[in-house]
Amino acid sequence: MADTQTSINIPQILAVAIVGFFAIRWFLNKPVSDSPTAPTSSSRRGGRAVDINKINQVTAMFPQLDRRTIAWDLQRNGGSVPATTERVLSGRALETPPPSFQPNIPSAATEAGSSTGAAKRSSPSQPDLITRYNLQGRIGGKGKEAVPSVEQEQEAKKSAWSADKAARAENLKRRREEMILAARRKMEAQEGQA
Repeated sequence: MADTQTSINIPQILAVAIVGFFAIRWFLNKPVSDSPTAPTSSSRRGGRAVDINKINQVTAMFPQLDRRTIAWDLQRNGGSVPATTERVLSGRALETPPPSFQPNIPSAATEAGSSTGAAKRSSPSQPDLITRYNLQGRIGGKGKEAVPSVEQEQEAKKSAWSADKAARAENLKRRREEMILAARRKMEAQEGQA
């Protein structure tokens, strides 16, 4: 019998080269896993700066978290504040950033100094609720308003929702004022305990 020899021809070589090219390209552009040891795609490309306003937003909600850890999580999830907030609220701890991650964020002391200055500037434009709703005269009578009388409670139940628009508006205004004064009493009691 004749010996048949297998040879490699040019179309086979081209097919192997094309498949190899796409395989190498796929491996080099493969998305990074969520493991803490793997570098993120943004850190491989030189990294993007995380928006300081987003860091401040998360810090305002969760002051116990480290700003560097927040910046790391925001960078990993593409700057999504809701994703970082959801991770914290669900009880999952934010990952510790690697030592090589050094974001350019101002310190908390610098932020506190600038925020107090901003608060001083914004206070005249936004007065407190007592001033806004002219309740200064009702602040002095703490004893009368601390415990509403039975008659006032019955009147409130009776006129819970009226057909008259003016009566409804007056009832809602009275309830708003009572809530503001109750919140003030509660705040004063907490400050007195501290």
